[in-house]
Amino acid sequence: MKRLLLITALAMTLVGIASAQGSADYPPTSDTGSCFARVLMPETTEVVTEQVLDAPERTEIKVIPAVYETYTKEVMVKEATTAYTVIPTEYETQTEQVLESPERMETVVIPAEYETYSEKVLIRPAYTTWKPGAGLYGRNVTAASADAGTVVSTGELLCRVEVPAQYDEVKRTRLIKPERTETKIIPAKYRTVTKQLVKTPARVVEEAVPAVYETLTLQKLVAPAQEQTMVIPASYRTVEKRVVTGGGSVEWREVLCDTNASAAKIAEVQKALTAKGYAVPADGDFGPATLKAMEAYQRANGLPVGYLTVSTVESLGVSVE
Repeated sequence: MKRLLLITALAMTLVGIASAQGSADYPPTSDTGSCFARVLMPETTEVVTEQVLDAPERTEIKVIPAVYETYTKEVMVKEATTAYTVIPTEYETQTEQVLESPERMETVVIPAEYETYSEKVLIRPAYTTWKPGAGLYGRNVTAASADAGTVVSTGELLCRVEVPAQYDEVKRTRLIKPERTETKIIPAKYRTVTKQLVKTPARVVEEAVPAVYETLTLQKLVAPAQEQTMVIPASYRTVEKRVVTGGGSVEWREVLCDTNASAAKIAEVQKALTAKGYAVPADGDFGPATLKAMEAYQRANGLPVGYLTVSTVESLGVSVE
């Protein structure tokens, strides 16, 4: 760091000697221990406005179109006519009852009614007769064992029986109802007949059809087209210019160097740069990083760029003492 400051101070001294030899320009009178360097002062500018010719004066021929007037007019597109409409016959349906056969009397012969029945006829009357019997109740005594007082059976038995009368079944027919006649009334018979009757006869109806008109939109010339010569004045526009009002020259400015600045002062400047947003290590060594941060701060604040001037130190809020 000390070597860099020494080289910087030596270069400044050589430049000062060369300038002194050429122009006899020395730093202003100052206290012992002060260091000065010729620095390029940043230009100060201001914005001024100026009227600049935008378009020169010119002559134009303007064509004024013809003026037309719009009006409406009714035009007949179809004449009035008479329309004839044929209305056809209108019918209605009617039904009526027609006699098909009149009322009459009819005599009906109802035949006799018979029934068939069964009847028993006597063929042989009842009679009595003798018939051999069996199952004699009593003691069966043989002839060898019979004594003088015992009845002897011969083994022959007859029974008196009644033979019933004999009948035969005969089918017979008898009259239930005799033949008779009945007279009944046959009612009249009708049938339904459908007829179509004319309700309204056909006719012709006349109808007047009015004329048809159409509204047309027309135009008529009111003023013909014409030419008009016009002088178009020059037009100006306002532009802004940035004008240099000062700076841009090389001036002697008091700077910090090894003679009047210690490593502690350089570290103080580095801390101030970091606080302003230009981070740099606070090691007291004025290296390339510190130089880059210092120049960025000087450009942003309109300060002389390139040297650690007293005005830069004061702008950072660091005491020069």
